[in-house]
Amino acid sequence: MPQLTRTIRIGSSHGLHARPAKLFAQAAKEAGIPVTIAKDAGTPVNAASILGIIALGLEQGDYVTLTADGDAAEATLERLAELLTTDHDAE
Repeated sequence: MPQLTRTIRIGSSHGLHARPAKLFAQAAKEAGIPVTIAKDAGTPVNAASILGIIALGLEQGDYVTLTADGDAAEATLERLAELLTTDHDAE
């Protein structure tokens, strides 16, 4: 299965702070396949690492690139994209 990528715009009004970053990292870990996230053209980090995600300093409107490799890559990217575009701060 080829590596898949998807570019997503951050939807949370306060960016990916601790709570949405934790939800995202947990979902990436549960996918069971390698997934990375990178801000703009920056260095990718492990999407299952909450510290790596927070270190990216993602704010609302920032674009990130997700990359997944494995049989479930398409479904995984779909689920993770949904988490990133949702405004978790509006709840």
